[in-house]
Amino acid sequence: MKEATSSLPENIDEYIAAQPTEYRKTLEELRSIVHTVVPDAEESISYMVPCFKHVYMLVGIGVNKDFCSLYVMSPSLVKAMKDELKNVKVSGATIHFSPGKPLPVALIKKIVKARVKENEALAVARKIKKLAKK
Repeated sequence: MKEATSSLPENIDEYIAAQPTEYRKTLEELRSIVHTVVPDAEESISYMVPCFKHVYMLVGIGVNKDFCSLYVMSPSLVKAMKDELKNVKVSGATIHFSPGKPLPVALIKKIVKARVKENEALAVARKIKKLAKK
């Protein structure tokens, strides 16, 4: 019996390289925008997609056969931004778009900045809660 081999990417570079050509540029642009907002964001592969971490998971990026995705990882943020997201396809906390019609850079930056604030507020709240238990 032949041993199964893993084709899961080990890092974001591998993930992007494995995607169809028409998606690679968009993924690189999303990656660059995230790092413009959070230069020290840690990169990882989580749930089989590229993710960025600042304190906690910040956002993720990915593709499927039909479109690119920005995983906002915050249903409450997507709900709060519903007016700004009315012209894009949203499913839960994920924004889908075609590589030929990328999301506006200002919108992506706003989402990433909002996620930074959420993560930092959560870290403070957890620290306060932990101190209160002592």
